Amino acid sequence: MKVQDEFVRKLASQDKRADGRKMDEMRKVTVDTKPIEKAEGCALVTIGKTKVIAGVKLGVGEPFSDRPDEGVLMSNAEFSPIASPELEPGPPSIESVELARVVDRGIRESGAIDVKKLCIKKGEKVWMVYVDVNILDDFGNLQDAAALAASAALDTAVFPKLDKENNVDLYAPKTKNKLPVKFRPVSCSFHKVGDKLLLDPTKDEEKAASARLTIATRDDGNLCAIQKGGDVGFTADEINKAAEISVKVGKEMRKLLK
Repeated sequence: MKVQDEFVRKLASQDKRADGRKMDEMRKVTVDTKPIEKAEGCALVTIGKTKVIAGVKLGVGEPFSDRPDEGVLMSNAEFSPIASPELEPGPPSIESVELARVVDRGIRESGAIDVKKLCIKKGEKVWMVYVDVNILDDFGNLQDAAALAASAALDTAVFPKLDKENNVDLYAPKTKNKLPVKFRPVSCSFHKVGDKLLLDPTKDEEKAASARLTIATRDDGNLCAIQKGGDVGFTADEINKAAEISVKVGKEMRKLLK
């Protein structure tokens, strides 16, 4: 056991954290929805020192054969070596694939976008919504930062203009028509340190934890996605407690998107 891990676990057993926060307290959260003016939708989110930027790109493509009148959503996450000394360049890591999956699941399962309204011509052309998340600084809790950045970027995204053939006109100014966003999913991640649940963990707390639970909620307070990581399980009481906190904290974080 590393000395730092032991220190984090000892503090947690006393309901304390190194930065003085309560067990269910977030670090300071900020949202900037205009970091890149030319993007269809973009948001820069900071949670403590963790910094994530998400961009939304809209294109035109063919729908899936079993969903001819629905648009397509795709999410991707990219880790830059400058974000942390532990990251290395190369193909997508397991962590980046999982992060993209967590973000995608929250958006998809919440019904965040009315995909029916993304249909241009049934069976032939629909809007393709690409959500790209880039990690700038990793100081813990990338899941919540990425999910909030993606939600904010979608919430502010506008459609580009189409030409006569219903293809994107790359040279025309963007329209003022926003994406048909129905809900703005927000996630809350808890790491289990000993028998304690720590909301919004720092990097040191993540390393000392034995399991992770990420819960996404909608504007109406309903849970829409849950993702577990780590080898240790969670009791029903722990899951219920985490769910209650997620609804409460999600409501506060969503105010930053207005």
